[in-house]
Amino acid sequence: MTPAELSRALLTTVRRAVDAAELAVEVPEKVVVQRPPRADCGDYATNVALQLAGPAGRTPHEVAEILRRRLAREPGIAGVRIAGAGFLNITLSSRAYGVVVRRVRAERERYGYGEGLADLRVTVAAAPGTVRGPLVAEVVNGLLRAAGADPGTAPEPLDPAEPAAPADLGGAPFTRASLEALLGRDATRWALLRPPAEDAPRLDAPARAALLAQTEANPLFRVRYARARARALLRNARDLGISADDEADTCTVEGSGGAHRGRVGDAASPAAQPGPSGPPGPPHHPAETELLGLIADFPRVVESAARRRGPDRVARHLERLADAFARFHDECPVLPKGDEKPSAVHAARLRLTDAAGIVLADGLRLLGISAPDRI
Repeated sequence: MTPAELSRALLTTVRRAVDAAELAVEVPEKVVVQRPPRADCGDYATNVALQLAGPAGRTPHEVAEILRRRLAREPGIAGVRIAGAGFLNITLSSRAYGVVVRRVRAERERYGYGEGLADLRVTVAAAPGTVRGPLVAEVVNGLLRAAGADPGTAPEPLDPAEPAAPADLGGAPFTRASLEALLGRDATRWALLRPPAEDAPRLDAPARAALLAQTEANPLFRVRYARARARALLRNARDLGISADDEADTCTVEGSGGAHRGRVGDAASPAAQPGPSGPPGPPHHPAETELLGLIADFPRVVESAARRRGPDRVARHLERLADAFARFHDECPVLPKGDEKPSAVHAARLRLTDAAGIVLADGLRLLGISAPDRI
């Protein structure tokens, strides 16, 4: 279940509560869901109950309880809790997240593409004589196409105007060619696309050195390294004779005694055990939940970046995704260690690793930056 799908489920929940005369309000056009500040607050949170409380003539907590009871019965929802004055904290089931992972692995380079802007016909054009403007316009037009928009016949000026770019050592303004000669194509694109539109890119000597540093302090390196690390884990798994199989949530382990297949529920880890009733509960480890949520959120980020003409939104999301993958990698072993036997938990984490690598590559590709399998 993606954030957009969860938002639609919440709208349906409100509409059903209105139809059942439990709430006397107009159904809003959309419901906003966001990632909560802490992992113990669930996967997503919404303040829709606070928004509806006044028009409904009820307290936010009363509205939240009406919506909680109905939303908890929706497929893909593992639990809903009321927090604070009336926020709804929503936890998705691991089965719902499994659907997201399968979708990513099926769509691969098309994951993140949608039809949310299908009614829009527009082409963005940059003012001549700018360094960053043409590149931003190029990437924004690609994002618009990814979000379903069609090219327009009358170009739309890129707004706001580009801040002045720093000059090079000789005092002349930077050009794209002079930057690429110093930084290479990928680092140049990141340097120009990562800052928000209202901020000038930092291109002084220390900033240029930081863009080329192969360290964790460099966000571009972290993003590309996370992608390369995901690919390395998949190669290592194949070397060990382990492959992830989406069908029926099984893991296949090749060995001298032939192939062994085990279902997700067969593993001893509590992360793999089903809940007390109904579908399996959410992933046991918060690092898995955080990573899955960012993967599921990627199509919404692409559409938002296109709508707002802001490729920096994609770059920032990739940074968060790379950092979440690093935590997942450190705290949730993807491959068995020592004499440990491969389990369905390893298979599930391999699938998640593959999905993370795919999304990192997709985001970099939308920015026109390479995503190498090895660094």
